[in-house]
Amino acid sequence: MIDFSRIEQTDKEVYDLIIEEYNRQQNELELIASENRQSESVLLAQASYHSLKYAEGYPSKRYYGGCEVIDKTEQLAIDRCCKLFNCNYANVQPHSGAQANMAVQFAILEPGDTIMGMSLNSGGHLTHGAKPTFSGKNYKSIQYEVNSETYEIDYNELEEWISLYKPRLFIAGASAYPREINFKKIREIIDKVNNETYNGIYNYYVNSDADCYEDESGNKISFTEIAKKDTDKVKTYFMVDMAHIAGLVATGLHQSPIPYADVVTSTTHKTLRGPRGGVILTNSEEMIKKVNKAVFPGIQGGPLENIIAAKAVCFGEALKPEFKEYMQKVVNNCKALANSLMNYKFNALTGGTDNHLILLDLRNKGITGKELEQRLEEVGIVVNKNAVPFDIENKATTSGIRLGTAAITSRGLGSEEMRIIASIIDECCHSDTFEEMKEKLRETVQQICNKFPLYKEVN
Repeated sequence: MIDFSRIEQTDKEVYDLIIEEYNRQQNELELIASENRQSESVLLAQASYHSLKYAEGYPSKRYYGGCEVIDKTEQLAIDRCCKLFNCNYANVQPHSGAQANMAVQFAILEPGDTIMGMSLNSGGHLTHGAKPTFSGKNYKSIQYEVNSETYEIDYNELEEWISLYKPRLFIAGASAYPREINFKKIREIIDKVNNETYNGIYNYYVNSDADCYEDESGNKISFTEIAKKDTDKVKTYFMVDMAHIAGLVATGLHQSPIPYADVVTSTTHKTLRGPRGGVILTNSEEMIKKVNKAVFPGIQGGPLENIIAAKAVCFGEALKPEFKEYMQKVVNNCKALANSLMNYKFNALTGGTDNHLILLDLRNKGITGKELEQRLEEVGIVVNKNAVPFDIENKATTSGIRLGTAAITSRGLGSEEMRIIASIIDECCHSDTFEEMKEKLRETVQQICNKFPLYKEVN
């Protein structure tokens, strides 16, 4: 039982809003792909005494005293995170996934450097180079698109783009891409381009008449060493933002980026079912040193140690066998929902899904993403409008919606409920009958919500 009664005694107005939000969540089905339902243990850890401690720095390297217990908690979170994702180093302090992405870019890049990430319409994230964000303002951003016929990543075309633009940082990962991303293939492409750069520099020196093999002190340096140093200044780094698929990666249901990427970022609140926060992972000692400096003192003051405690709980839960069972149910539910929607003639882009999300192109249904989002909320289903590849609608309207099954799977819904939800989504597309069907649809959603409560009891 989660007890908020003490707040009621001291601030009835805030208490009422807390209960109102709980009731909203209890009585609606959450299909936003970036949302999830945390365990009571994760929720309670966020309200722990750790929230009272200011702890700038890192375990055993703090700027304030009294951090002995905090050090143990943060180190526990680091150790569990490394074990979960089979990596050597982790920074668990970022307050969000966006902040984790900012830290990596701050660690690697100089203002004006070129970055390359997936465009928003193709399923990318704002922090991967979109113009309104720090990544689009501070760096030269090249945005790649999915294939215009398959709506999937075209790795041959990607190789051409990386070879042409030679970005300092290539970002893989997405927030609305329903297929598995081949991180191994991208690593091979980047290595190929970096090798081409090295060979070009090496041949330049070999064919040069200059005494470039001597430094200012007259020490002889091999062409190989010179070429490597010059290549390091311009080579492409490979970053993966696995915020959406972290739970799948942790359970082996998606290829892990850890062996292939120079650095990996993630949130902890999506498929990982943890608190709202971010993490940064790497196998490189050199990279973690840069990242740690970028997080603190670079872009962040004191870490939220109560959230780090909740992250430790989250990682501990994700290491248990039942978490893999849960993630498999998430994927199964998503496939079932996609298949049911396609039976209603919805255009699920790429023809289905490999993960926890679905992207629907609504143009054949004669309704915009904004309109369907509003109608679904009226009947108790929460989704988000979403641009689709090569969308002609503006971003406030969009031609699509994005659906995710992590949160509803956490509540216990299964394949039968997926079929019911698909039928409700279809009914909400019919402008001529929606108003007369609305109350009946709302009753059906309420029945499902009552059958699968969020938590046993809340006061």
